[in-house]
Amino acid sequence: MLLVALVTCAASIIGSLMAGLPVFSLFGALIIALIIGMLVQIPMRAWLAHAAAKRAEGIGNAAALISNKLLRLGIILLGFKLNLDVLFATGVKTIAVAAIIVTLTITVTYLIARTLGVDEHLAILTAGGTGICGAAAVMGLSGSITMPKTEEKRGRDDEVMAVATVAVMGTVFALAEIALRPFLGLSDAQFGTMGGASLHEIAHAVAVGGSAGDAGMDAAIIMKLSRVLMLAPTAMIIGAWWARRHTQPGDGPRKVPIPWFMLGFLVASVAGTYLPVVAQFTDILVKAAYLVLGMAMAALGMNVDFKAIASRGRMAVLASFFASILLAGGAFLAVTLLF
Repeated sequence: MLLVALVTCAASIIGSLMAGLPVFSLFGALIIALIIGMLVQIPMRAWLAHAAAKRAEGIGNAAALISNKLLRLGIILLGFKLNLDVLFATGVKTIAVAAIIVTLTITVTYLIARTLGVDEHLAILTAGGTGICGAAAVMGLSGSITMPKTEEKRGRDDEVMAVATVAVMGTVFALAEIALRPFLGLSDAQFGTMGGASLHEIAHAVAVGGSAGDAGMDAAIIMKLSRVLMLAPTAMIIGAWWARRHTQPGDGPRKVPIPWFMLGFLVASVAGTYLPVVAQFTDILVKAAYLVLGMAMAALGMNVDFKAIASRGRMAVLASFFASILLAGGAFLAVTLLF
């Protein structure tokens, strides 16, 4: 446990530092931490090949525990990043547009993925990451879905595949939007709003908005955080939908899992916005959020099954690609008509 904690902590810190560099900023600290965890797995597996089976199992269990528990803590702490005053000051329009975008994107992405033969767990995680906020959304939705003990390993592989998919798609479409900007005929604020409405990771929205100056950056952040606000209610709805969908005849009433960490996310948002004593520590708490989320992502990468990704992840990437095209087009239309 101590070894895995030290390795994942180092990966998280390195990811944060690299995310401040040109090019790497497009990926964000969480994605970089995940990649580092996946790379660390290679020498660690070679080392464990000569070790006792019990030690190898212990490393895997420690990584699984860290990815599970720190994920929830990180999501709660991430709530301090969500300033509700800033969001509500923009009016109901921005939040309403965000709600519609999230709902339609998740629904359409899930249906496309299922049509392409992607299994439902990977499909809903990919849809959530595409529709809300990338890696954090994938991990948040995963935490609200109860998987049988026998399928927990496949569930972790699905998390990695979904995170990798939205990271790649977000980067591709961020670069595409920046390239297309001269031809779109949008103001700086409109272009930033489009980026916040259509891109997956916060890092992607910031990169695109920043290319349009301060006005574009502010608009991108506000729209993107409006989508992040949808994470908690979406996780609860999907958790209830999943539980109801997987109730077998004769099981009796199935207990719907309540993602308490999502309630913690909302409480943290309220506290960070309206309690001055808490607000002064917001920057520190958000940095702590990314540290523990980075550790969770690195731990997830240490346990990933590369063969499963190669065999099962291709159709999820294709589904996210088609959905991202529709999302970008819908965001452009919404911005043109409403902003």
